[in-house]
Amino acid sequence: MSFASWRDRGREAAVIGLGKSGVAAALLLRREGIPVYASDVARESAASHDVTLRLQAAGVAVQRGGHDLTRIAQAGVCVVSPGIPPEAAPLASARAAGVPVVSELDVGWAGLPDTRFAVVTGTNGKTTTTALTGHLLQVGGLRSVTAGNIGRPLAQVAFEGPPPAWVALEVSSFQLHDTYDLTPAIGALTNLAPDHLDRYPTLEAYYQDKDLLFRRATPESCWVLNADDAEVRRRSCGRLGRRLGFSVRQPAEAWFDRSQRALRLGESLLLPRERLTLLGDHNVANALAASLIAAEAGVVLDDIREGLASFRALPHRLEPVAEQGGVLWINDSKATNVASTLVAVQALERPFVLLLGGRHKGEPYTVLAEAAAARCRAVLAFGESRQLVAGDLGTRLPVIDCGTDFARVITEAQRLARPGDAVLLSPACSSYDMFKNYEDRGAQFRAAVEALG
Repeated sequence: MSFASWRDRGREAAVIGLGKSGVAAALLLRREGIPVYASDVARESAASHDVTLRLQAAGVAVQRGGHDLTRIAQAGVCVVSPGIPPEAAPLASARAAGVPVVSELDVGWAGLPDTRFAVVTGTNGKTTTTALTGHLLQVGGLRSVTAGNIGRPLAQVAFEGPPPAWVALEVSSFQLHDTYDLTPAIGALTNLAPDHLDRYPTLEAYYQDKDLLFRRATPESCWVLNADDAEVRRRSCGRLGRRLGFSVRQPAEAWFDRSQRALRLGESLLLPRERLTLLGDHNVANALAASLIAAEAGVVLDDIREGLASFRALPHRLEPVAEQGGVLWINDSKATNVASTLVAVQALERPFVLLLGGRHKGEPYTVLAEAAAARCRAVLAFGESRQLVAGDLGTRLPVIDCGTDFARVITEAQRLARPGDAVLLSPACSSYDMFKNYEDRGAQFRAAVEALG
């Protein structure tokens, strides 16, 4: 749908959720002359007051502390933020009344008609791949930004202008669920593994939302796909458009030549492995995916090489924080599911102490035992899931219950780690039991490590 079609409906847009995405969508809709009612279940606070005033100044009708379900049912369109569950009362009210429910991404898409999109999704690696794609596009001289689940709402990009030529867009399964119009010029699927089983009724339901990457597929589409992932291969089979594979196991359109320790684009050398500063084979895969996207967007080989060599690890994603007394402390707080932690464990080539725990997301931790057994000195379990961690791993690995005291976790890690070891914060859980979010968890880890020095 376009802004014109929303205006033609003659009714206001209901924006549900007033985080960054909801605020950006409301402001963009108002700029386009569409009346907006915006609501959030959270009550007004000192932190939100300035945002409320800004929205009201733009002509948005703001309600905090609840939703007017009758008003939502009378709207012309309902715009949902990614954190709102599909069964939430405002969305149920909209659907029952036949009101279209769309994501903030579709609002941003409508505001960027001349922009091309490289859309990245997957279970793990999508943030690094998106950031690296944006970096390569910029090194290649293309006017580009990163947006979406990586942090900056797409509607904000459209609102603030001028429009970029390209957007490297990270998209979660939650965002894909209600996104109908967004059409990737290039779409990438990094991998598929169990996640968000606290929100989805089945693994298949989660994968079906990931399938929506292909919703707008055309013969002109280009899909960058993980050739090493059987589920990715299966679910992308038969989609319209060209398919380009990346692999760390075998030759592909982009691949890791293990015998020569080199990243390649077809037969062309991209980069010796030692010049890519990111840890682990999974980050080699991310770099190969981003290189394919950049090449398809028109970035020349030399600029891709330069961009790969100059890119640095993102905060909270296998980020080396410090080396204290010969012990490397690594912040992988972004690892909020078991599959992501498994990748981190497999990436390490030295003995390590693993910091594991938080709010449980429905997955067993048992798969970590075999991967960690040879090099893991101990698992320090913390947060709400600590007893589940001990139950799943305690017969295979030494597990210490550190309760909900993060300072104790750090102290125990310092006691156990030896020179040459790593301490890996890779929790495999969400952060909301002890922290504001995964960024806060990683920041507290960094601060505690720096205090050790």
